[in-house]
Amino acid sequence: MLTRRESSPRHIRKFLSVVLAASWLVNTAPTTAQDTGRPVLLGKHWMAITGKPQGASAGAMTFQRGGNAVDAAAAMLAVTSTMWDVLSWGGETQALIYNPETGEVLGINALGVAPSGATPEFFRDKGMLYPPEYGPLAATTPGTPGGLMTMVAEYGRLSLAEVLEPAMQMAEGYPMEASQSANIERRRGIIEQWPDSRRVFLPNYDADNPEAPAAPRPGEIFRQPDLHATLQKLVYTEAEALAAGKTRKEAIYAAYERFYRGDIAEEIVRASQEYGGLFEKEDLANWEVKIEKPVATRYRDVDVYKLTTWTQGPVLLQALNILEGYDLKGMGYNSTRYIHTLYQAMNLAYADRDFYYGDPAFPPEEPIAGLLSKDYAAERRKLIRPDRNLTDLKPGDPYVFMGKENPFSELREQWQPVPPDADAAGVDGFQQAGTRSHDEGFLAGTTSIQAADADGWVVSVTPSGGWIPAFVAGNTGIGLSQRMQSFVLDEALNPYNVVAPGKRPRVTLTPSLALKNDKPLMAFSVQGGDSQDQNLLQFFLNMVEWDMNVQKAAEGKGHIQSFQMQSSFGAHQAQPGRLQVAPLVSPYTREKLAEMGYDVELVDRVYNPTTAIWFDHDEEVMQGGASDYGDDYGIAW
Repeated sequence: MLTRRESSPRHIRKFLSVVLAASWLVNTAPTTAQDTGRPVLLGKHWMAITGKPQGASAGAMTFQRGGNAVDAAAAMLAVTSTMWDVLSWGGETQALIYNPETGEVLGINALGVAPSGATPEFFRDKGMLYPPEYGPLAATTPGTPGGLMTMVAEYGRLSLAEVLEPAMQMAEGYPMEASQSANIERRRGIIEQWPDSRRVFLPNYDADNPEAPAAPRPGEIFRQPDLHATLQKLVYTEAEALAAGKTRKEAIYAAYERFYRGDIAEEIVRASQEYGGLFEKEDLANWEVKIEKPVATRYRDVDVYKLTTWTQGPVLLQALNILEGYDLKGMGYNSTRYIHTLYQAMNLAYADRDFYYGDPAFPPEEPIAGLLSKDYAAERRKLIRPDRNLTDLKPGDPYVFMGKENPFSELREQWQPVPPDADAAGVDGFQQAGTRSHDEGFLAGTTSIQAADADGWVVSVTPSGGWIPAFVAGNTGIGLSQRMQSFVLDEALNPYNVVAPGKRPRVTLTPSLALKNDKPLMAFSVQGGDSQDQNLLQFFLNMVEWDMNVQKAAEGKGHIQSFQMQSSFGAHQAQPGRLQVAPLVSPYTREKLAEMGYDVELVDRVYNPTTAIWFDHDEEVMQGGASDYGDDYGIAW
C-alpha cells in the first residue's frame, strides 16, 4: 500500500498512466479466444467499474490513496455525476454494501422525497395526468450528496476532500464528449427555459446568431465553476470541523449539515421557488439517508439481495422464485420455450411491481413478505401457459400468503396493464411528457458502479436523476432530479405509489449483490429504466445456469426485452406482447414466438450496459465485466 506521501497527485498521475496504458492494450487485443467484445477484467487487490473511463480512473486513484471499495465507489459516483452521465449531483443514489467486518449486506436509501405541496390535486389542477418529466416540479429533494457522504462517513476510510478531489478536477474543466455535446444541443429547447441551466449547458450561445450551435463543442473544455464552488464549500466545512477537533466521521457530517440545512440548501430552495417549484427549507432539512436491511431470496444455492419496494428490485427476486420451478437448462438457451418462460415470469413479477410497490415508510405497508413467498411464486407459476403469450396478466394477491386481507382487492380486480389515460397523455395532456419517446423513457439511462477490494468490501450502486436537460438550481451548479414523474396521481394505477409530500417515488434503480456460502459471489447492476431488472435477471441466469464468464454474461448479446409492464416515465405507457430479440435468436424461434401471440421485433441488440464483478474465492481473484454497449469501463489491480 502506498504511503500518504507516495499517493500524492503526481504519483497518482504516474500510476494511472501505467494502468490506463495497460488497460488500453488489453481492451484492444484480439478477443477471438473468449468470444466477447472485451476481455474479462482480472484483479487481486481491487476493482473499479462504472459508466465512464474517467469514473473508473477516479476509482483507481482512490484505491491508490488507500481508500476501500466504499471510498472508490463514492469517488466514481462523484465523477459520473459531475460529467452528467445521465445523472447529476441533485439526483438520487441507491446502493448495496457487503460489510466483511459483520458479514452483512446493507442498503443505502438516498432517494429524495416529494416536496411540500406535491399532491395529486396540485398536479391535476394544472391539467396533468402525472407529475412532469422536467423542471422544478419534477424534482425530488437531492439525494446523491447525502448518500455519498453517508457511505464515506460510515464505511469509508478517507476524508471527503480525498474522495471528491477527482470530481473537483473535472468540475474545473474536462473535454466535452461528442455524444454529450449532441445530447445538449438536441435538448436546448428545454434548457433555454431556465437561465442557470442555459448558462451552464449552452456556453456558446450567440444572441446575434441564435440558430448556431450553443452546446460545448466536442473536445472543448467544459467548465462548471458553480459546481466546483459548491463542492469546495463541503471540503472547507470538513476541514474546519477537523481543525476544531472533530473526528473524520463528524467532519463529513458537518459538510452534510451544510448541504441540507445551510447556505447550499437555501439557494436550492430559492432557485426552485423562483421557477414554480415546491421546495421549502424543511423539505431538505428533514430529509435523511436511510441505512436499511435489504430483501433477499435464495435461488438454487445462491442468495440474491435487492433493495425493497421503494425500488423495482424485488421483481428480480420474484422472477427467480417463479423460474426456480423450471428446468431452464433442459429447455436450451434462448429456445422458444426458454424465452417464453422467461418473458411470462418477468411479466408476472412486473404486474405486481406496477400495483404493489411504493415507499414502505407510508401506509399501508407493502406486502413484501407475500410477494417473496415461494408459495406465492408457485401460485403465480400456474398462470403460465406453455403455448400462448398472456397479455392481460394482473397483479396477484400476496396477502393470502401472509394470512391477511388485501386492502385493495377491488382495485386489483379492476387494474389494467395499459393505463386508461395512456393514449391521451401526450404533449397536450401531460404537458412536457411528449419530449421523450416511449422507448427513451422505458430505457432511460443512468449509470452503474461496482467496486470491491481485497479486504472484502463490495459495493453495487445504481445512481441516477438530474440528467440533461436538468433544471440547474441557481448558483449551486446542481441539476435537480426528475424523479417525481415516477409517481402516479390515481390509486387505481398503484395505491402504494400515489404522490404525497415527504414520500419517495417507486424508482427503477436497482443494484444487486449475490452471496454463496455466506461469501460474496457477484455484484451487478445496469442502467436502463424499466429494462434494468430484465437485463439483470438474464445476466444472473447467464452466470449461474449457463456458466458464461462474467464478460460474456454482461454483454448479454442474446438478451430479450419485454415492454408489457408500465413505463415508470412520461405517460406510464405499456405495450403488452411486444418482444425485442437480437439476431442470436434463430428465425425458427422468432416464428414460433409470433405464432404464440408475441409481437416480435428484431433489433441489432437489446439495450444492456451491464457492469459486474464475479468473485473466485478459490484463487482469491476478482473477475470484472463491463458491457461493450457504451462507455462502461473498468480498471483492476
